[in-house]
Amino acid sequence: MASWTPQQGGLQEILQTIHKSTDTNTAGVQSLKLNSFTRVPDYIAYLAYILAHMSQEEDRIRTIAGYLLKNNARLILRATPEVLAFVKASVLQAFLDASPMVRAASGQDIVAFMGILEPRNWPECLQLLVHTLDSTSLDQQEGAFNVLEKACEDYPRKLDVEINGTMPLDYMIPKFLTLSEHPSSKMRAHAIACLSYFVPINCQALFAHIDAFIACLFKRASDDDPQVRRHVCQALVLLLASRPEKLMPEMTNVAEYMLYSTKDKNENVALEACEFWLTFAEDPDLAPWLHPLLGRVAPVLLDCMIYGEDDLLWLDADADDSTVPDKETDIKPRHYGSKAHGFERDANGDDGQKLKVGAYGEEFEDDDEDDEGFDEDDDDFAEEMSTEWNLRKCAAAALDVLAVRFGADLLNQLLEPLKGKLWSEDWLHRESGILALGAMAEGCIDAIEPHLPTLIPYLINTLNDPKPLVRSITCWTLGRYASWCTQPISDDHKNQFFVPTLEGLLRMVLDTNKRVQEAGCSAFATLEEDAGPELAPYLEPVLRNLVFAFEKYQHKNMLILYDAVGTLADAVGSALQNPTYVEILMPPLLKRWSKLKDDDEDLVPLLECLASVTIAMGPSFLPYSGPIFERCSSIVHSSLLQYQAYQQNPEMDEPDRSFLVVALDLLSGLTQGLGMALEPSISRSQPNLLSLLTVCLKHPQAPVRQSTYALVGDLAMNCFPILRAHMPAIMQELIVQLDPEPKVEFVSACNNAAWSVGEVALRYGRDEPEFQQWVHPLISRLIPILLHPKAPRSLHENAAVSIGRIGLMHPQMVAPLLPEFAQAWCQALYEIRDNEEKDSAFRGLCTLVQTNPAGITKSLLWFCNAIVKWNNPSQELNQMFQQLLNGFKQHDAAGWAAQVSSYPPVIQEKLRVRYGV
Repeated sequence: MASWTPQQGGLQEILQTIHKSTDTNTAGVQSLKLNSFTRVPDYIAYLAYILAHMSQEEDRIRTIAGYLLKNNARLILRATPEVLAFVKASVLQAFLDASPMVRAASGQDIVAFMGILEPRNWPECLQLLVHTLDSTSLDQQEGAFNVLEKACEDYPRKLDVEINGTMPLDYMIPKFLTLSEHPSSKMRAHAIACLSYFVPINCQALFAHIDAFIACLFKRASDDDPQVRRHVCQALVLLLASRPEKLMPEMTNVAEYMLYSTKDKNENVALEACEFWLTFAEDPDLAPWLHPLLGRVAPVLLDCMIYGEDDLLWLDADADDSTVPDKETDIKPRHYGSKAHGFERDANGDDGQKLKVGAYGEEFEDDDEDDEGFDEDDDDFAEEMSTEWNLRKCAAAALDVLAVRFGADLLNQLLEPLKGKLWSEDWLHRESGILALGAMAEGCIDAIEPHLPTLIPYLINTLNDPKPLVRSITCWTLGRYASWCTQPISDDHKNQFFVPTLEGLLRMVLDTNKRVQEAGCSAFATLEEDAGPELAPYLEPVLRNLVFAFEKYQHKNMLILYDAVGTLADAVGSALQNPTYVEILMPPLLKRWSKLKDDDEDLVPLLECLASVTIAMGPSFLPYSGPIFERCSSIVHSSLLQYQAYQQNPEMDEPDRSFLVVALDLLSGLTQGLGMALEPSISRSQPNLLSLLTVCLKHPQAPVRQSTYALVGDLAMNCFPILRAHMPAIMQELIVQLDPEPKVEFVSACNNAAWSVGEVALRYGRDEPEFQQWVHPLISRLIPILLHPKAPRSLHENAAVSIGRIGLMHPQMVAPLLPEFAQAWCQALYEIRDNEEKDSAFRGLCTLVQTNPAGITKSLLWFCNAIVKWNNPSQELNQMFQQLLNGFKQHDAAGWAAQVSSYPPVIQEKLRVRYGV
């Protein structure tokens, strides 16, 4: 095969562009030009040529070519056989170059190409790397091991394969074990690291030598080099996570070593060791081994929570910096999650997606139910530390999990050391104690509760501490106990704990330090959620403080302030309709609103905030609604035009959907708040808003469809006469959206579509001829969703409610299908909390049973279970239950008695007490 050779003209052009890219004045232009070269079929071969064969060039230029090669490594998949062979050979040649810079760059290229091509398609590369481990040059040995370590870390499974009839790892693993004794500490560290990456994938070649591997870890545990010790700790963590039974016989020694290493002077070693306790605590099966160690582990974790000197240098946290503008780099991108329709479940079921605040002040999702497929960037809560994962955060996270696992037993071990921290003279110790108190809030609440009457006043008093880091962590910890402070137990409790916490956090919202403002505002939002309507009597001072913050806040905290205002509106609801409150809150919001352009990213959280405010203010919002409605319609229209342009020209960047989604959600808020009062705005809109909605329903991005279906449902509920003329076009799209097995990212759109159908059916009314044309197409899609074992729970619930509501309005058409879905229907809804939607759905089911009594026969136990799960059915629904149950009993008294006697006692008892059957 002819080998590839460069064209001189092309080579010179690429080389000159690389040279010019090192000049800061022209770098931007040249980088665009370099990007344009990716369309040249053999671009990567030119880069490989410059890297490996142009030794007359400066090392720096060759190295840049090497990094460009790594960044464009995927082009190898489109390469001709000649280019492929040339690039592979050149990269291996460069790996043995005299220049360390060139060797390092080619090492990164090897990692990238071997990952893409897979080692089995490039065996000579793997062979060279393993062979170089025996080189007489230490530099070459370390270079090869460095590449192997990255490969083992990035794609261990691709290495655990047969190549040309042999398993390379059968040779490599013993080789790595031998090299863990190498005189060079770098080589020892690489060896342990490489071995450890095969633990999580259950690699048989490693587990064949598991005893030798564990012996090697113990041998290296006291290594002089902290990198080696770090990798030993990492390996023990990975073993604990995937093969704990191998460590259990040695657990006394392992625990001693890990306790010792958690106090290592080197923070990287201490952090890896601390991960061990976090992993240990997260596995409930290991609790019996961990429990006896609590008394020794917990105080060590407590000590790890003290800020290190490096943290304090990095944080520069003592400044009164509230007037200093933020750097754009301080502000994380936010991903706006569309509005999803779901139901709350009774205490024995979880209520959908919850966000827990981690012990280190960040949120993480409870993923018991992966119902929601959209991306939420959960940075609403104060991170009271640097964004890096560090020892302090890891220790706090471990304490959080230990608290959930061991509750009071943990607190008993920590009570004395914790008191020592909280009342210490040293502010760093006090701060770490307050962090620990917050970290344990979730798991230890029952055990801590008797101490809270002392601790909450202590925390409120600590809000006066001169150190901003102490004030900010105190805000966070008060937020963790907000649910206790807000309990409506008595006036005394309110005056002693709730009101002082409220006042203290409001003071922190207006602190002179930005970190404290952020923590105060986030904790206050948590307090709002927990207090709900209890906040109503204090609305005026709360609003005046928040409004003052609008004048004071810099960019980053302004985003958190929007969230706090929106959460307040959700919490107090219609109490916000008071004209005094409207006059306090609306001017600053409108001032922000008028300052921001339609493409300003800050418009998204402001619109999100306004959506909550409009729903709460209801009719009081009407004077402000005109311009807001017009701007939202205009954003919807321009976003659709932008997307249309993008579809016609895919070379363009895809437009940001957040503006469209949040404008639709604010229109939903206006619809809920104002109802038919919105009609003049809708009829004036140009182009007509409802015509735009049918375009939104066809949008390829699921979050856009999701918010549009939410708006359709809200329009049906609040201003159906306006919507009705557009229903045929909407229904055509809506039916298609109902899918029994949607892709994960489509679940929420499907949910909202299923919910909105039921709202529309109710508004059309009983046996309405226009709606009848859609009954069978809808039901034939909703029943498979309800019966699909893999459909998420939220989708089952929304489908069941809509089947019930369509059945309520069109019983003759739906009742014959009752036997198909009755049991699944009752199973989907019996855990849902009582509400109007559930009530109308159950009235629908009862109407179907009245129309086709035989249809429920096989599912009677589930039907009775669903009936007795109700706490407060409406009078109408309760009468329907009574009539149906009486009917079953009268129809066949002996048969009924025999059937009921086989039911669980709790169901028998409730049927007898409530309904006399």
